[in-house]
Amino acid sequence: MLLLKIVTPDGITYESEIDQVSVSTQNGEITVLQNHIPLISVLKAGEIRILKSGHEVDLAVSSGVLEVRPHNEVYILADTAERAEHIDLERAESARKRAEELMAQKQTLEDVEFALLQAKLEKELARLKVGKKYKNIR
Repeated sequence: MLLLKIVTPDGITYESEIDQVSVSTQNGEITVLQNHIPLISVLKAGEIRILKSGHEVDLAVSSGVLEVRPHNEVYILADTAERAEHIDLERAESARKRAEELMAQKQTLEDVEFALLQAKLEKELARLKVGKKYKNIR
């Protein structure tokens, strides 16, 4: 078993013993199993898939860091993490549209503003993907 802890600025989003966890990183998807080699990796906005006792738990996550420690401990420090069942699809779709509209005005945006909007868009796309997947399964 792995001990997984997902922490955001709002607190602990998820903490439990699990069988495996898959995350999207800047270098591709990583699946962490028991006795995984220690590592640190940068997360990208996407999906976290947790397998626990034969059941899958899905979360949408924005940017952050994954740390696999010795003794089967996995920590995910993320700007945001939201369980699939808590995602409001209408709100996420509305936020995605707003971000796309603002990005269309790219010529008037500073580089920093554009990067922030791009990160927001990636976050909302991840929320939509995970939320829709969850709603279709149930």
